[in-house]
Amino acid sequence: MKRIDVIIAHDWLVDINEMMRKHKIGGITFYNIKGRGRSKLEPVSVGRGVKRYTPEFQTRIKCEILVPDRMVEPIVKELTKVINAGSAPDGKIFVSEVVAAYDIKTKSTGDIVL
Repeated sequence: MKRIDVIIAHDWLVDINEMMRKHKIGGITFYNIKGRGRSKLEPVSVGRGVKRYTPEFQTRIKCEILVPDRMVEPIVKELTKVINAGSAPDGKIFVSEVVAAYDIKTKSTGDIVL
């Protein structure tokens, strides 16, 4: 079992949710996060528009998705196809191994938890 972490702009959350439904992935967890990276941030107006400053951090969404090993490659391919808007701040995808998963209510373990 693998965990796919996707860091994206807020606009892509609905598309990712629909994609996971299409692949019959049971759940998705997402967070509002802030961070900085290589992308250039645009200056914003402050107050009555007299001052402008460039924010150091930008807001993004981090989605965590648990998938069976066999589904990682098709999902990552589709994510990169859907999210790629051709600009630097498109986002990041991280894939990591999940050693064990336990469902507290049913006491089941492994891929059955998905």
